[in-house]
Amino acid sequence: MSETQLKTLLAFFKAMSNESRLRIVGLLAARERSVQELAELLDLKEPTVSHHLAALKALGVVRARAEGVMRWHWLDIDALARMNRALLEPSGMAAITPKAESWEAKVLSGFVDEAGKLKVIPSSRRKRAVVLAWLARRFEDGRRYPEAEVNEIIQKIHWDSATLRREMIGHRMLARESGVYWRLPEEDWAQG
Repeated sequence: MSETQLKTLLAFFKAMSNESRLRIVGLLAARERSVQELAELLDLKEPTVSHHLAALKALGVVRARAEGVMRWHWLDIDALARMNRALLEPSGMAAITPKAESWEAKVLSGFVDEAGKLKVIPSSRRKRAVVLAWLARRFEDGRRYPEAEVNEIIQKIHWDSATLRREMIGHRMLARESGVYWRLPEEDWAQG
């Protein structure tokens, strides 16, 4: 969601959080009305109604037309529907929430430095599984790797390639036969 859309959404909720504005929207949904008529129906002063109408006009959901000295206001249903589609659909609403960092991402940020190197192998089995899965994803599906190449890939991340290689095999992330390794399907990987 863009910054502009977020500001529009905030303005919409701010405007609609006022009881008088909601009542004005309800009255205008039935038919167009003057400030005087709205003031009488809502038991408000005309300047107060004008203030609320200005907020709704700024959102683009209320329009006005002049007829002599009288101004008639109506609810722009199409504008309200467009705003609803643009701002209130689940995908739009989900876009305004900050991306929560997953537990796995937090684990990785604690064990992997800015250069992408593993600082230390986690002692916790569950955290180690996260780090091993991160490492195992460096191996392509369907490709066979000689042990020397596996060691080279791992050593770019951490010096202890033997331990990490054994751990990935133990967690069913890699398989080995006659010095050749390959990545197993992720759904088969042991979790912690």
